[in-house]
Amino acid sequence: MSKQIPISFEFFPTKTDVGAEKLKVVHQELQLLNPEFFSVTYGAGGSTRERTLSTINDFNGKGAPVAPHLSCIGDDKARIAELLDLYKSQGIDRIVALRGDLPSGQVGLGELPYAADLVRFIREYSGDHFKIEVAAYPEMHPQAESFDQDIQHFVEKVQAGANAALTQFFFNPDAYFYFVERIQKAGIDIPVAPGIMPISNASNLIRFADGTGAEIPRWIRKQLATYGDDTASIKAFGHEVVVKFCERLLAGGAPSLHFYTMNTTDPTRQLVKDLGLA
Repeated sequence: MSKQIPISFEFFPTKTDVGAEKLKVVHQELQLLNPEFFSVTYGAGGSTRERTLSTINDFNGKGAPVAPHLSCIGDDKARIAELLDLYKSQGIDRIVALRGDLPSGQVGLGELPYAADLVRFIREYSGDHFKIEVAAYPEMHPQAESFDQDIQHFVEKVQAGANAALTQFFFNPDAYFYFVERIQKAGIDIPVAPGIMPISNASNLIRFADGTGAEIPRWIRKQLATYGDDTASIKAFGHEVVVKFCERLLAGGAPSLHFYTMNTTDPTRQLVKDLGLA
């Protein structure tokens, strides 16, 4: 297996100053693994805007580049343009462009209702300054009416100017290979990085999966259930499952791996090391 596969890590903005200080330590520790970039999420309707900006400021210029997430649903062009100007002034040249979730209680989708609209706006406003990453859903977006429609939406994001994609987390390699095959048949050849979720906490994993429409294979759920509260066994089993999963993805041609760190160091660091990617 090539040791030159690029890796990247995702963080989410913390809610407290204490959490922000802890995240700085995690950032420093994961920095030692030489990631291509760190991405930082952005809450529904920009609900974590200030915390996202604060996290970006903490990490920008300290090692690997940072890639802010930017979601458009319910937001207006002026506010997004302001953020693009700010990021450009800070030397940031990569954006993760997403539709995002509509904040609860909000009516109307805003000026840029879909991710393709956001990508198009970024290109119109900032030209080619930013490398634009978009989301991909190997198991289909939970709100898509069909797989064909979901592929079409992805194609539109690329035609609007996306350079690369990061997938929702998943555990079925065949779903990824089928997705890549389908977009290639549609004439799309941008790199699609599988999103990797370490398994270290069963209840959290199930909650995330249920919230995002990601499927946890029945055999994994069953095995996790047999461990009950035995966290050591859950972590050991989860680590083995995810290492084999990543090996299969890389053997099948995945161009890179994007790790959902959950703002912790150890599970991700161990995966990267055992895959020989450090």
